[in-house]
Formats: sequence, structure tokens, C-alpha cells
Amino acid sequence: MFEIIPAIDLIEGKCVRLSQGDFASKKIYYENPLEIAKEFDSIGLKRLHIVDLDGAKNGAITNLKVLENIARQTNLTIDFGGGIKTDEDVQAVFDGGAKMASIGSVAVKKPEMFFAWLEKYGSQKILLGADVRDGNLAINGWQTATETKITPFLENYYAKGGKQVFCTDISKDGLLQGSANALYGEILACLPELNLIASGGVGSLSDVWELKKIGCSGVIIGKAIYEGKITLKELATVNANQE
Repeated sequence: MFEIIPAIDLIEGKCVRLSQGDFASKKIYYENPLEIAKEFDSIGLKRLHIVDLDGAKNGAITNLKVLENIARQTNLTIDFGGGIKTDEDVQAVFDGGAKMASIGSVAVKKPEMFFAWLEKYGSQKILLGADVRDGNLAINGWQTATETKITPFLENYYAKGGKQVFCTDISKDGLLQGSANALYGEILACLPELNLIASGGVGSLSDVWELKKIGCSGVIIGKAIYEGKITLKELATVNANQE
């Protein structure tokens, strides 16, 4: 099943969006993210992707309260990431109501810790987040470039039991001009069994259908929803057709 996954990015407890990971481009959409989360729930969406941007930038989970409120007051299956650095952080995210912990920076900087979590919790509960700029991974809330190439990194992840990843091309994110289809096609050519969730750049429903066509298992949609490029009614229809 192809999954439609709305995104809520958090700064200081508010639902915001950035463009290309630039914190200076922040735009606030909801003072209380629970409002839009309840709308996603009410139209039949099943998943929610929450990013603690404060946590990602500062290296410590900051917006756990928002997770707890949304998990308690909706039926959404939530993955939560940003600032997860320790065993205690992973547990706190699960205790807060997330069904999946999204891990990015630790997978690059401390792979032994990341793979220990993968082994302990299983691939259904640990969601790898791979953020890419010019074919290389970026970490720490996209602030730090690395020399790590995306495809070999994912091949190693898959070989060690990883099943799902969401991949964001930072150059596309927030621009509403289409996803990194060439990048996703390249990854899926090497790893056709990987559950690859596309993230970044979606600006219309045609972008969504294109991602499904190339073999992605889902798509994370943020700014297109908040800017009205894709309506909740359209999302509900698309979601119903996937079930």
C-alpha cells in the first residue's frame, strides 16, 4: 500500500515550514499543531510524520509535549524525530506515544548505536531518515554536510535488516516544484525491496502519482498542504483509493 503521510515540523511548539532547511525561512502555520493533526485524523489519514526541528538543530529532544498531546488525542500512527541521541531518548519517544522513532544523525555518526536500536526494536519501529544534498548525507537538522554517499549508505542499512527509510533531497524541500525522482529511481534500482518514502518538493497531486509510479512506498507531504496546493479533501480521496 502506498502511504500518504502528512508532516508537522515543530519550532517552539508551533507547526512551521522551512525552505531547503533554512531556519531563517521559517513560516508559522499553526500555533497549536494539535488542530491540524485532528484534521488529518478526521479525514481518514493513518500516519503522521513529526519533526522536532529545535531538537534536530540543538541535539536534544525539545517538543515531546506536542507529541504526547497529538498521540493522546488522535488515532494517528506517528513517527517522531529530531534530537534523538540516546537510549533514553528513543524510549521517551515511544513513551510519548510515537510508534516509530525517526533517526538520522546518529545513523551516520554512531552507526553501532543505531544498529543496536534496530536490533532491539525492529525495523518496524526504527525509521531511518536520510537527508541528502548533492548526493551526500547531511545531518544535525541539515546543518552539517558529510562525505557519506546516499546509495552505499542505504545498501549497508538494508543488508543489516533495515526495511524502511524516508529520504529528503534538501535542494527540493519546501519549494513545491516536484520531488527528487531521479534520486529515488536510482536508489530503487539498487534496492527494489526497500520501503522508500519520498520527502521534499511535492507541490501537487501529480507529484504524488509520479512517486507511486517509480516505486516509492509512500510520500511525506508538508508545505503543499499548508499552502493549499493539495487540499485535505484531495488527500482524503487519494488516501481512500490506496486502501
